[in-house]
Amino acid sequence: MKEDNKPQGRPRSIQSHQAILKAALELLAEVGYERMSVEAIAQNAKVGKSTIYRRYKGKEELVADAIESIREEVVIPDTGSLWGDINALIENAARITFNPLGKQAVATIISSASSNSEFARIYAHKYLQPRREAFTVVIKKAKIRNEVRLDLDADFVFDVMSGMMLYGLIFPPTSETWEEYVRRAMEAVIS
Repeated sequence: MKEDNKPQGRPRSIQSHQAILKAALELLAEVGYERMSVEAIAQNAKVGKSTIYRRYKGKEELVADAIESIREEVVIPDTGSLWGDINALIENAARITFNPLGKQAVATIISSASSNSEFARIYAHKYLQPRREAFTVVIKKAKIRNEVRLDLDADFVFDVMSGMMLYGLIFPPTSETWEEYVRRAMEAVIS
């Protein structure tokens, strides 16, 4: 007998999914990660908790997905030069981060990841790892063009760039723009 590979139950509603993500973001801004619950998200989204649990294992995964829904897909810049690519990455990060929702998302990521190891694990795996892999491609291309030394550790450079971006967001530089500050840090690491 032939197996039927069709999913069981009703098809997932795009409108319900969008309502869930919107409700999660609203509650995140209103009460914060620790005080929000799947029950409250379901109530605000006007869906049943089972609708949420068909999509997500728990609050950690749902909140990570909601945060990423307001961020852009990972784009690997290819300007033809390392500094052109890094400038594109920095400008993209600034565009995503320097708006009220972007700042709230970053604050939530930092506070939630530092207090909830499961959230940190999920966020790192689902969202940071693809960005790390995209950045590795940028460094590989720079190595092929002989713009950087061959032993340059792409993961280390990614970590430094991410750290400087966050530090500069929390403690904004006073003598230069955030973008200039991050570029200067990158020059010190890559040189």
